[in-house]
Amino acid sequence: MIAILVSAGVSGLVALFGTPLFIRFLVHRNYGQFVRQDGPTAHFTKRGTPTMGGVVIIAATLVGVAVSMLIAGRPPSASALLCLYLMTGLGLVGFLDDFTKIRKQRSLGLTPKAKIVGQGFVGISFAILALQFPNANARTPASTRISFLRDTNLDLAFAGVTVGLILFVIWANFLITAWSNAVNLTDGLDGLATGVSIIVFGAYVLVCIWQLNQSCQRLAAAGPRCYEVRDPQDLAIVAAAIAGACIGFLWWNASPARIFMGDTGALALGGALAGISILSRTEILAAIIGGLFVVIVMSDVIQIGFFKMTGRRVFKMAPLHHHFELSGWGEVTIVIRFWLIAGLFAALGMGVFYAEWVAT
Repeated sequence: MIAILVSAGVSGLVALFGTPLFIRFLVHRNYGQFVRQDGPTAHFTKRGTPTMGGVVIIAATLVGVAVSMLIAGRPPSASALLCLYLMTGLGLVGFLDDFTKIRKQRSLGLTPKAKIVGQGFVGISFAILALQFPNANARTPASTRISFLRDTNLDLAFAGVTVGLILFVIWANFLITAWSNAVNLTDGLDGLATGVSIIVFGAYVLVCIWQLNQSCQRLAAAGPRCYEVRDPQDLAIVAAAIAGACIGFLWWNASPARIFMGDTGALALGGALAGISILSRTEILAAIIGGLFVVIVMSDVIQIGFFKMTGRRVFKMAPLHHHFELSGWGEVTIVIRFWLIAGLFAALGMGVFYAEWVAT
């Protein structure tokens, strides 16, 4: 537990005091945000606000985990390294996207092809590596089974190891892409995606701590339905570091934002959420815990699909938070209410998770 608290505390402090230094650097280099012309007119005042703040979130997370491991006196596990690799790798793709926008003075960054190649390389390599590194109990960080509260009986390797690997790579990259896009779409108002991320990763800290206490590898504590997660403690440490980093960053990202996380932060946080859900064997549960992200993605899907079919729009603008903005709601009001909804989704997800244990 001390390692988890240290991870959150250190990452939070690094983000809190490191962000203003990064802001000054970005301002000095004139690295500011570009705003889409078809968005709410109130956003035009945000043009030029420093972006790429995700660099601070990633750096603070890495420092928090590193210090925590030093305190614990051991190296990070394969699960922790894989999750950090996925987070940092996608963050790098997002950084290149953000930097391209700034360098070319436009609101569009990398080409779709370049983005797909970058995300695909990171996602595919993560998926392949996640099925390696068995521990003393022959348990790998991930498995080919689809998971909800734990691994289910739906095994992607039903037709052999090779087919299972291919299907798992496809499934894992679907989750990685979905969560990355979900966080990216949510990052449209000051502090919205950052605050929701604090709630979601905070919930995962509790989920992973519970898995640790009821781990099948700790036979004395294991109940009738213990959790076969390879490294639950390290996943809790990583989740705590991310939550702490987001708390420190939110101090500067809350309205009126002095810095935006950009694609650097959005892709990194989405990747980290996908990674933790895969490695903690809670892939479907993540859709409940991160339900606010799902709702925002669905609003975009509904808007595009309905417009293509009928030529009309369901919302004044998608994603959903912009609909309320154009309906006259204040930005801070939308953000706070969405945070509350995110908290309800996270509580529901943890309730479902715990209820399964109680029912056994």
